Amino acid sequence: MKRLGYLSLLLAAVATLLARLVGQLDPLGTLYAGLTVNFVAGKLLSLLAVVFATYGLYIVLSRVIIARAADKRRKHDIRNVVRLLFIVVGLVAVFGVLTEQWVGVLFSLGVVGFAVTFALQQPLFSLIGWFYIMLKRPYQVGDRVAIEGSKGDVVEVDFLVTTLWEINGDLVSSNQPSGRIVTLPNSVVLSSHVHNYSWEGFPYVWNELSVQVAYETDLAFARELMVETADDYLGDEMAGHIADYRMRLDETPVELEVGERPSVNVVQKESWVELKLRYLVSPREGTRVRNELYTRILEKMNDAPDRVAFPVSRNR
Repeated sequence: MKRLGYLSLLLAAVATLLARLVGQLDPLGTLYAGLTVNFVAGKLLSLLAVVFATYGLYIVLSRVIIARAADKRRKHDIRNVVRLLFIVVGLVAVFGVLTEQWVGVLFSLGVVGFAVTFALQQPLFSLIGWFYIMLKRPYQVGDRVAIEGSKGDVVEVDFLVTTLWEINGDLVSSNQPSGRIVTLPNSVVLSSHVHNYSWEGFPYVWNELSVQVAYETDLAFARELMVETADDYLGDEMAGHIADYRMRLDETPVELEVGERPSVNVVQKESWVELKLRYLVSPREGTRVRNELYTRILEKMNDAPDRVAFPVSRNR
């Protein structure tokens, strides 16, 4: 890609030299309203020089700057910012070459921009939303979010729209990808709730697994069994995430007790007792971890039928 950038810069230099050469030649004829062939050819060559130079600089500089970015998310954001900057610079340069009135061009762009504000309100709001996303970071590429009733993984944040790979939706459940693409205008972040399940500061969520047991069950035994099973499976990984979670809490005025290990809450129902195992997990691993934990817990409970009983009522 860099070679294409260097080639564009070379073509820009060639077009510039040809424009000057054409301007020094004797008039080759008149086309319309006193416009000579030399003048029109020079303008066209100058425009080509601006286009090639802008594109070449964009390719070269963006590659150099993006190469220094730490991860894909930063690269994506830098690419969009540099692209917007060169689009603006390129437009100013093109109008400047056509009119040869650089100050007038800048003033005209201001007037035109004021008029466009009324004519294109929604795209403008989406562009403002893009600036908000870049500055406040409610989400970024790679995050799993829920916005305006849509849930998915952010794969693109353009100047006007955000693109999600849909999760759940009308086709599937259990936080599984549906295969569909959801496109949202960036303006939604200015007026809607954004739920970020994997934000960069702490990409984990609390999850729950429910097991229904009969009242005859030894609840203390069942709770301890569930905690030990989850602790054995999640290991010290969850404890490490909890340490990060506590550090984040210390940066806020929120005072909250957070245990290092999984816990079980008991909920009384009409015909059974519901044991809810609470643990920390990556949002993309939630379904897989829940399935594995559920399988292991049921196996151990079935091995102790004298201490764990399951409800048999049809109302279950």
